[in-house]
Formats: sequence, structure tokens, C-alpha cells
Amino acid sequence: MRTPQSKALAAALIAVFALPIAGCARNRAKSDLPYVARDVGTLYSTARKRLDQGRYKEAAVLFDEVERQHPYSIWARRAQLMSAFSYYLNRDYTESIQSAQRFLSVHPGNRDAPYAYYLVALSYYEQIRDVTRDQKITLQALNALGELTRRYPNTRYASDARLKIDLVNDHLAGKEMEIGRFYETRGQWLAATLRFRTVIDKYQQTTHTPEALMRLTESYLSLGLPGEAQKATAVLGANYPGTDWYGHAYKLMQEHPYTAAAPIAAGQPIVPVGTPGAQPLSLPGESGTATPNAEAPGTPTPVAPSGGTTGAPAPSTETPTT
Repeated sequence: MRTPQSKALAAALIAVFALPIAGCARNRAKSDLPYVARDVGTLYSTARKRLDQGRYKEAAVLFDEVERQHPYSIWARRAQLMSAFSYYLNRDYTESIQSAQRFLSVHPGNRDAPYAYYLVALSYYEQIRDVTRDQKITLQALNALGELTRRYPNTRYASDARLKIDLVNDHLAGKEMEIGRFYETRGQWLAATLRFRTVIDKYQQTTHTPEALMRLTESYLSLGLPGEAQKATAVLGANYPGTDWYGHAYKLMQEHPYTAAAPIAAGQPIVPVGTPGAQPLSLPGESGTATPNAEAPGTPTPVAPSGGTTGAPAPSTETPTT
């Protein structure tokens, strides 16, 4: 005969073993996606529905499942690109890059290839970090944007990429300035000069050029090279005469004992890039000149997205036809 204590113990044991089973059942119910034993059309439509609902991760998984279950169907090609787009919207940039690159490896000549390159570039671009951090991802973004503009120069994606290239170059110039200013604070003037010259030689069309010229004036004076400092100030005065940077550089030159008696020649003003007779910005008396960027920097206007999303526009979503 079972005592009340034994019955209570048995009930407790049943409850203990039942909890994990119930938990597994709940987890399975939450994680199950409706792609099991579905035809390709229903599976693709379900993925599109998840995308429209803003459930980007689920949509990406479903699009991947279309490719996995039906790799040779006409739906698989579209699903690859939609998967990359869904991962991008979910900010899973690594997955988006991998999906887009997989699409390009299988369909390099497809009409949607420019958009796949665009997604790769945007996925790198969205990961750019501030200038105090490592800029490896910034260089990857610049390479991806350049690849897009080289391969498909006449597409609307390339137009947006060119604007982003200007911003990326400005960011890289900012990194050089950050390092140069750091060297200045430590009194390492030669190292600082090399960084500021990099800005003048490689990123002269960016917003950092006036400051770089002023910092060059500081560094050259600290190195005991007043002649070089005077050249930097002359270029600064010819191209940015109304800026505070020129005012500060001019004051430094007037206060320096070796240059106070000598007037600062303005030099030949540099014609802005894009006008007849344009020249690259360079310090007077130097043989090496920098190649200017193809376009002046400006504020980018992102390609108008489809469906109210931000960033990359949605790819065309027409239903594949046999």
C-alpha cells in the first residue's frame, strides 16, 4: 500500500522530469519555421511575407532554405539575392556579404550583379568605425565601392557609390590627422609631418586639407625648416585665405624669429579641380604632385529605397517565370 509520502514523492519526480520535456517542446515550437515539406512557391512567398513584416532574420533563413531545397530552380537565384538583402536589413553584415558574394560566384553575369556588388559595398560601409579605431573595414569599404564603380560605372548604384567614396576618403584623411596630432603632442615632429603630407598627397579634396597645411606649418617650424613652413602657409593662403587655419598659420610665421622679417608670398593660386587649367594641390617647389579625386566631395543622397526601408534599396521582387 502506497503511503501519502510516497505519492507526494512520485508526483514531485514526475514534475521534475516533465519540465525539461515541456521546455524542449516550447523551444521547438518557437524555432520551427514553416519551410518543412513546402513547395518552392509557398516557401518563397512565406519568406517574402516575413520580409514585409520586418522579420528580417526569419526571412533570410527562409530564403536560404529555398536555395537549399531547390538549388536548381529559377527561384534559387532570386532567393540568394533576397537573402543577402534580408541579412543587410537585419544588420547581419557578414552574412549579407557572404550571400551576395555567393550569388556573384554562381551568377557573375546576371542583370542583378550590380546590386549584389552594391550590397557588399554597403555592408562594409555600414561597419565603418570612428577615426580612433582601426580602419581596416574602411579600406574594405573603399575597395568594394571602387569595384562597383569600375565594373558598372553607369548604374545608379555606382552614382551613390561615388558619393560614398568621397566620404570614405574623408574618413581615412581624418584617421591620418588623428595620428598626426598624436605625434605632435609627443613632440615627434617628423612622424607628424609624414601623416599631414599623406593628407595633402592622397586626400587633398577632403575637408581636412586646410588643417593639414596649418599642421605642416607647425611641424616644419618645430623641425627648424622655416622655408618649408613658408611654402605650406603660402599654399594655405592661396586656397583657403578666409579660414581660421590660415589665420593661425600666418600668425605662427609672423612670430617665428627666422621668418618674421620675410614676407609670405601667396604663390600661384591653385585653380579648383574641375575647371579649365586645374592643377592638383601641391607645395611650391616640389616635383611630386597628388592626383586629385575625380569629383569634389559632397553630401551623399542615398539611392531611394523601395518599400520604405533605409540604406540599400530592395532588389526587384518579380515572381520568377518558367
